Amino acid sequence: MGKRRLILNQKQTELTIQRLCYQIIENHNGFTESVLIGLQPRGIYLAKRIHAALQDITGNKNISLGSLDTTFFRDDFRRRDSPLIANKTQIDFIIENKKVILIDDVLYTGRSIRAGLDAMLAYGRPGLVELLVLIDRRLSRHLPIEPNYVGTTIDSVSSERVEVNWQETDGDDEVFLKENKG
Repeated sequence: MGKRRLILNQKQTELTIQRLCYQIIENHNGFTESVLIGLQPRGIYLAKRIHAALQDITGNKNISLGSLDTTFFRDDFRRRDSPLIANKTQIDFIIENKKVILIDDVLYTGRSIRAGLDAMLAYGRPGLVELLVLIDRRLSRHLPIEPNYVGTTIDSVSSERVEVNWQETDGDDEVFLKENKG
């Protein structure tokens, strides 16, 4: 295992989520036509945090939140040596003509987001789709996908990996840039 460098600590993660929420509020007045969808497996933790913070800030307890699994929509689905295990999709609201805020923890090549867009269409045709990410690895895109809301942008090389830890699964909210030794 290589060295790792702290990008966001617990407090910085919390402040970043708050800032993202205020940016969303500016563009989604009242959330009557807007919904949040977190991408499985790890984007859902950020989506739940954004959802809870938005409810606290706005006082609106009716903001819709869903989770979307993209496993079988990925372009590398059949290229793996081991079988992929799907996560749970839970969208119990209509997305037809809604403003969808798609949420993921890290934007890297853009392939996961493309898979998310494809998977989402099975649930309707949104009127607008925006992308929110905690970390944007901007120099590594394979597809022309750019986020509307960004927590932090980092420049990294392909031999580095972003590790996002969430309190629910890892004990702390922290983001690291890890050096992968091959």
